[in-house]
Amino acid sequence: MGRRRKGRPIHGWLIVDKPAGMSSNAVVGAVRRATGAAKVGHGGTLDPLATGVLPVALGEATKTVAYVMDGTKVYHFTIRWGEARSTDDAEGEVTETSPVRPGAAEVRARLADFIGEIVQVPPAYSAVKVDGQRAYKLARADKPVDLAPRRIVIHDFTLLDMPDADHALFQVVSGKGAYMRALARDLALALGTCGHIAMLRRIAVGPFSQDTAISLDKLVDVGHSARLADFLLPVETALDDIPALALTEAEARRLQHGQPIPVLPVAARSPFKEVGQGDTVCAMSEGKLVALARISGGEIRPLRVLNM
Repeated sequence: MGRRRKGRPIHGWLIVDKPAGMSSNAVVGAVRRATGAAKVGHGGTLDPLATGVLPVALGEATKTVAYVMDGTKVYHFTIRWGEARSTDDAEGEVTETSPVRPGAAEVRARLADFIGEIVQVPPAYSAVKVDGQRAYKLARADKPVDLAPRRIVIHDFTLLDMPDADHALFQVVSGKGAYMRALARDLALALGTCGHIAMLRRIAVGPFSQDTAISLDKLVDVGHSARLADFLLPVETALDDIPALALTEAEARRLQHGQPIPVLPVAARSPFKEVGQGDTVCAMSEGKLVALARISGGEIRPLRVLNM
């Protein structure tokens, strides 16, 4: 028999407005202390320098984290031209300088090269593993870090403002796995200079945006009170783009016990006629998410069963 997890059985998503200077794991710890939740995890790491949207999963929502991490992200960041740093952001040591300062027209002309599917080498100070070790640990120990390029998708890259010759503010809409620090580094190099990120803020992740984010200070005030429910989003919020299929109580029980159910009766009463073989669906019963499931061989088979 498994050991019972200590803490309150809270299920759902809290969208935290992460402050600068904290790691994502430190935010998770703060949420756990503030709410007393038994199980807490986050939906996509933010650098300590960065601020903004950090989706935090509580309870059964932790089973849907992967779907948030795969979602589209929106960032605002400022590049400081003419100064490269070891970490590709303001926290590192200066490694190179350049007198070149690009103009707005030059910058806009180059942005198209970074939109679509592109190849990016992650920063040396990143969580990517090299021979089983995190790259940032090797970099901190002054050991060589040789990271393989990876394919990422940038949906949009827009120059928002150039307040002075040294700085430029951008908005980026990206897919999973894209490093904004590397994007800033590579854009500066393409413009014949060097640069680093001086400010980074994430304003959206998948279905979550800064409009529904709560500060850690406010969370501490409401964490153990009934008011917490005002900020807690349902588990299924993370799955907005996945079709939902309504199950009967008997069908839901079978899925929750790990047993498949026939797809035809469910499909016959579903408005999602385009759902087909291999598709992932949200299995719902009485308005509650009971499982993430996949359609396979004429059956709906449970992938992740949720117990709420």
